[in-house]
Amino acid sequence: MNRSENCLKKLDRINKTLRHEEADRVPISDFFWLTFIDRWREELDLPKDASPYSHYDLDWICATPNLDPHIKNFEVIKSTDDEEVVRTGFEAIVRHKKGAQMPYFEKFETDTVEKMLAFEFNDPWDERRYFKGGDNQLAGVSEVITRNSPPWIDSVKELHPDFPLYGSVCEGMEEGWRIIGTENLLLWSALHPDELEIFLNRVADFNLELMKAQFKAADGMLDGFIIWGDVSYVNGMLFSPDTWRRFFKPGLKNMIDFSHSQGLPVIYHGCGNSTDIWPDLIDIGLDCYNPLEAKSGMDVIEKRQTFGHDMAFCGNIDVMKWADAPLDELEAEVMRKMNAAKGGGFIVQSDHSVPSNVSAERYEFVYNLVKKNGTYPLDLGQWDIPDMK
Repeated sequence: MNRSENCLKKLDRINKTLRHEEADRVPISDFFWLTFIDRWREELDLPKDASPYSHYDLDWICATPNLDPHIKNFEVIKSTDDEEVVRTGFEAIVRHKKGAQMPYFEKFETDTVEKMLAFEFNDPWDERRYFKGGDNQLAGVSEVITRNSPPWIDSVKELHPDFPLYGSVCEGMEEGWRIIGTENLLLWSALHPDELEIFLNRVADFNLELMKAQFKAADGMLDGFIIWGDVSYVNGMLFSPDTWRRFFKPGLKNMIDFSHSQGLPVIYHGCGNSTDIWPDLIDIGLDCYNPLEAKSGMDVIEKRQTFGHDMAFCGNIDVMKWADAPLDELEAEVMRKMNAAKGGGFIVQSDHSVPSNVSAERYEFVYNLVKKNGTYPLDLGQWDIPDMK
């Protein structure tokens, strides 16, 4: 499928950035809450199908197929004007109340060690994941519950001509907790480590095959992969680095190795502060880390000064400042952090995703700052940090 000249320029920009080279300018993109997009359309008087990716000609985008272990439409347990309760293909019961920012995971069917060991995965190569529409948890459960997601391949074909396009897959923690629950995963890592390791190795095998099948289904239309993996929280790791190395590092390495074997870079999305395992991530060849949550004490300038150009960074623009800080403070936030783009290796994005308390005007304020001041060689004026390179 032919790609626009503009898309090829963006692809060159992203690939150079991830190779720690200075492209024509600093890349910018993001993930957006659906409620932000609704507000954005209303405030700018845009049509109902308007997308910030196309409207602002952003530099990369991802598409997520059905990653549920069981391919099935949601079982609707309750549906009223005030709340929805569904059972998903992870065999989890999810409750969403009207106005809530995120859903509540009410129950996990796989709630004993015996059930965990007996859990069966549907075929990761099943073509329904990639070529058929329907419900799935990763695409359909967020700040709203969305039904009947379109076929993944249709999204890929629509996006490929105009955007550097990344596939999506989870690592072991991100897939595993959705099956057995975070509390059980953490508890069983101490009480039943051998049994948990057997299960998580199967999860890792499932994830790797999802990546391989996705790559084949896309038939040359993917430019990289994003791997979702929340293994930390605001104060640090959810478990010790040694626990992560035992249960999750091997599976993550296998996915990175496969992506690299196909010539594709990897961006890893991990919330919280996982700095303790960054040397490991660098060791297994991770190209880029996202989102560097400012609320977790992450600062991309400090990270660049500590880790140099061993790994690229994507994110770290504080959404709380984006939402309501004085504009001079927000400007300083963006301009200072663009120092991390010296020598390449930095994609400007939020420190997680753009929420609905960010106005269209304030989103555009940051976007315009990057477009105006992000051309190489960077001239960051009063915000320049001389020793950054």
